[in-house]
Amino acid sequence: MLQPHHAAVFDLPFFQLAQIKRYCPERLDGIKAAHRSAWLVWRHTVENVAAQLGAEFAPPHIERWCNGWQVRAHFFAYFKYTRYQDSAVIFSLLLNRRRLGVCLDWHSYRAAQSAVSLEQYRQWPQALAGGDFDGFDMWRDSDGEYADYPTAAVQRAGGLDLALGDFFCIGSHIERGVIGQTDSAAWLAAQIRALQPLYETCFTGS
Repeated sequence: MLQPHHAAVFDLPFFQLAQIKRYCPERLDGIKAAHRSAWLVWRHTVENVAAQLGAEFAPPHIERWCNGWQVRAHFFAYFKYTRYQDSAVIFSLLLNRRRLGVCLDWHSYRAAQSAVSLEQYRQWPQALAGGDFDGFDMWRDSDGEYADYPTAAVQRAGGLDLALGDFFCIGSHIERGVIGQTDSAAWLAAQIRALQPLYETCFTGS
């Protein structure tokens, strides 16, 4: 199960291996070992989420802890329905130095190959009426991953206008200090299930 110390591996002044070698070479091996160890717990957690979600979902994409020239500043994974693997609409899972989070998201890096457009993805806020999602966090992608996020109720009250190319995410978070107080995999799976109606809205008419 994920614990606060798994997020603490991101408390680094540098993430590029060349910088670590230059400024604190004595820490390089320890940093790499700690990152890999935390990532193995992350991978196991995501795999447990997959087991709970079932066959409707394709196997998760789990980003590696190191890309060869830097250790990651966060751990990232995503899920899609098996039938929507050609889409950039995803359930995004993220562990960073501040918190653990899961959200309905637009995978910008895959947008050019997506069978669903950004405009189709941006349909889901229209399905928020009724208050079922008011307690979820909702934020603009341009807010960044470390921002303080308002609830969907507050965001709706303030208006849902977006700049060209921007989009909303909606999800839930557990702050770093209390990550270990719940079963991370069960919590992540439950949040994904709760967001499935909004996910499906993105494919209406596709």
